[in-house]
Formats: sequence, C-alpha cells, structure tokens
Amino acid sequence: MGDAIQERMLEEVAGLHGVPAGAYNIRSNGKTSARATTANIDITTKTDKAGIDIRIKPGTKHESVHIPVVVSASGLKEMVYNDFFIGDDADVVIVAGCGIHNCGDQDSEHDGIHRFFVGKNARVKYVEKHYGEGDGEGKRILNPGTEVYMEENSYMEMEMVQIKGVDSTNRTSTAELAAGAKLIVRERLLTHGTQDAESTYIVNLNGDDSSADVVSRSVAKDRSKQTFNSKIVGNAKCSGHTECDAIIMDDAKIFAIPGLIANDIDAALIHEAAIGKIAGEQIVKLMTLGLTEEEAEAQIVNGFLK
Repeated sequence: MGDAIQERMLEEVAGLHGVPAGAYNIRSNGKTSARATTANIDITTKTDKAGIDIRIKPGTKHESVHIPVVVSASGLKEMVYNDFFIGDDADVVIVAGCGIHNCGDQDSEHDGIHRFFVGKNARVKYVEKHYGEGDGEGKRILNPGTEVYMEENSYMEMEMVQIKGVDSTNRTSTAELAAGAKLIVRERLLTHGTQDAESTYIVNLNGDDSSADVVSRSVAKDRSKQTFNSKIVGNAKCSGHTECDAIIMDDAKIFAIPGLIANDIDAALIHEAAIGKIAGEQIVKLMTLGLTEEEAEAQIVNGFLK
C-alpha cells in the first residue's frame, strides 16, 4: 500500500498524524503492519482465528489503545475478531476504525466483531470511525459487530461515526449491563449516493440502577437509505433513553424504529424519533450572509452532525 494512502486513511479513521502514543495495532490489507504494547496494555494475536486480544491491567489510568484497519486492495474480504479485557478500576480510551480505499472493480469488505469485557468501576471511551474512498466500481463494505459486557458500576461511552464513502454497512451492537453500569452511545451517520446503512442497538439493563442513553444523529442524501433500529430492555430498576434525530434530503429513505421493553415495574424507559428536512428559512438566513445554497446546506449538515 502506498504510504501516502495509508497515512491519509489513518488520519481519517483514527486521527493519527504519525505513530500513536500508547498501545496500538495497525492492520493493513489483512496483516498486522505495526504494533506496540505498554507495561499496562498487552496486545496478542489470536491463534485460532484472525484478530487480537487486548488486555488492560486493573487500575490502568489515562492510557490509550489505537487499532485502526486500512484496506486498499480491491477484492479483499476479511473477518476479524478483537476482544478487549478491561480490568477493574481502569480508565482508558480505545480508538478503532476502518478505512477502505477502493479504486478497483471488485468489492472490498472488512467485517469485525469487537467484544468488550468491562471490569467493575472501569471507565472506557470507545471511538469507532468508518470511512471509504476511491473511484473504482467496486463497493466499500463494512459490517461491524460490537458486544459489550459491563460489570458493576462500570461506565462506557461509545462514539460511532460514519461520515463518508461507505457503500454498505450493517452495524449491530449489543450490551449487557450489571448493577450501576452506565452506557452512552452517540452515533453520527451521513449517507449519500445509493449507500445503504443499517444500525441496530440492543441494550439489556439487567442490574438495579443501570442506565443507557442511545442517540443517533444522521443525514441521508441523494438516493441513500438508512435504518435505525434500537431496543432497550429494562430487566430491573433502571433508566433508559433512545433517540433518533435525522435530516432527510433529495430522494433518500429513513426508517427509525426505536423500541422499549419493560420487564420490571421500576424500569423507566423513554424513546424519541424525529425525521425532517432542512427548514427553508435556515438556508435563506445563511444565504443572506453570503453563502450559496449548497454552502448553506453543507453548513447546516456539518453543524447537525457535530
């Protein structure tokens, strides 16, 4: 892979302008191209299937793990399994992401299953970005799966971002929360052309005082199609909120299916969904400041997805 392509893709999906600090594993066209560990964070290659195990020692504070994937080979299809074992009382940032650069005529596909085992009182910020580019006929396909298992009083914040160039994605995330655990999900999604994006979130609030807040903000342009499917299941005294807020443009289609299931009298659950077009007066207001209609639209979309 050309160094310039890899550098640009790593910047897009992981915000990297060089070698990251802390632990990292960079996967390029189906192989590990670089890896570093720290005294508290170990990364090992799985022996039974493609993927890695990331073990974070209990009590680890203010450290980060970067595990970006870059695919630039047209026709490459791979499935990887990455497991994160986050020790009790740890406080870490994990940055994952996949960039596909496809200039060929064959489809390129990266599918990954990420499992998180979050220890008691641990705190995790997880950022996952998807990005695609290339002028070939081949599609850029990503199907990520995320499984989260949270022990007592743990906290996890997930930032799920897909802003450009992915032709087809089917993202499924599930979470199991013990007592006092808290999960925050912030999804940002932009589709254009004939892209198809489907997101499914299933959160089981199993312990007393567990809570979840799952919010998606999305923009669908051209003839793209989006489906947001969320289900919060209250199995104890808990609180849950899910929200889908979407802007629809051109000939796009958006399906918002927020769901709640209460299996306990003390489960407090709320859902909201809103889909609408950009208000004409917003565009007119920005055009009076000297912007073209296209620039005004872009400003509104960028602000909405921040």
